[in-house]
Amino acid sequence: MKRALGRGLRWAFGVAGALLVASCARHVPLAPLQGVPVVRVGIVVDQPAGEVSATGQYRVLAPDGEILAVVDAGVSWRVEPGGAPDRLSLIRPDRPQPVDVAQPVIVRPDRPEDLVVIGGRRFRGEATVLRGSSGVTVVNRVPLEWYVQAVVAVELGMRAPEVREAVLAQTVASRTYALHYRGRREALGFDLFATVADQVYPGADSEKPEVNAATRATAGQILTWNGQPIEAVFHSACGWSTEASDQVFRNGPKMPYLRAVSDRFGPGKRDYYCSGSPNFRWAEQWDGALLNAVLAQTLPAAVGSAAANFGRVTDVRVAATTPTGRVKELVVATTNGEFTVPSYRVRDVLRPAPDRQLLSTLFQLYVQRQGGELVKVTAAGAGAGHGVGMCQWGAVGRAKAGQRYPQILAAYYPGTRLENLY
Repeated sequence: MKRALGRGLRWAFGVAGALLVASCARHVPLAPLQGVPVVRVGIVVDQPAGEVSATGQYRVLAPDGEILAVVDAGVSWRVEPGGAPDRLSLIRPDRPQPVDVAQPVIVRPDRPEDLVVIGGRRFRGEATVLRGSSGVTVVNRVPLEWYVQAVVAVELGMRAPEVREAVLAQTVASRTYALHYRGRREALGFDLFATVADQVYPGADSEKPEVNAATRATAGQILTWNGQPIEAVFHSACGWSTEASDQVFRNGPKMPYLRAVSDRFGPGKRDYYCSGSPNFRWAEQWDGALLNAVLAQTLPAAVGSAAANFGRVTDVRVAATTPTGRVKELVVATTNGEFTVPSYRVRDVLRPAPDRQLLSTLFQLYVQRQGGELVKVTAAGAGAGHGVGMCQWGAVGRAKAGQRYPQILAAYYPGTRLENLY
């Protein structure tokens, strides 16, 4: 039940009653689900400002736990960098003058069932506001199981009963991935990005009952290698085979559990577990003018300023491939020289449109010329994503074929162990 504090908020600075409360009160630490670790997710990362509130009454806390304010539901606070590298500027909606406080500042709903709101999106747990290198960072601290159910709802989200085993596999992979990165980004003040840089995490509004149930069914289960959580990367569709990690990731070590795994189950052209993907096979085309326009934007960022004035594209060719046929090196020939694009940059360089990355590096190129001029380039490709680890559409196909989630995980992460962490 909400405790009425009148309109707006009770601020610890300049309001005698609230100041008295703040001087003698300390917060109770975030209570996670029983035995479940808490992860920190960067929602707003080093931006000029952040905005925080909650769906119910909430408290704004200083680093030592002092209550700076008790705030009514829906009342938003703007946070900006303060006057020193370790300070934040808190701006109340009803007062023009900001208050300079030490970082971090914690925003915690009074009731565990209420949600914290960061930049208009709702999240379980609480928010921590930090100074970034030049701006502010807003972190969602959330029990791992709540994080997983929100991630899986958007990263896979299949709800049909016949694909439930794929959803179960995804919950284990996403939980394992989060634990692998827990504590590895202390310099940033959080564990995981909320974007495709790690796993897409849009918050509580993405949750689905079926996914929540699947998360509970695998609660605490992770994949390990030598007793440690693995880097359980995954992608949308492999096209025909997954790829070894060292063939794809820049300067990445060769992971024994992230190796090429065939998705074939029969002799037919579509006898692959991931053939249900809308991107199982695809094609993209560029005419000469479009290709020049795209590369003018993407090539310099990938290979350096020498490509800033490349003139006109005369040829595009695949110079090297990985063992599974993915493009390892792409050569762009121009009137001002040739430029080699490494594998981890290919999808960014050869974009179908300025705002859309190429689906995968598993493609073949066909170049058409007329009168010595390049007039059309076609990429005939397969799959979507980087191709390493679990193929999500392959997991769906395997589930439909009757495979259980431990079998699916063992296929895509060979040699790992499925263990109960809690």
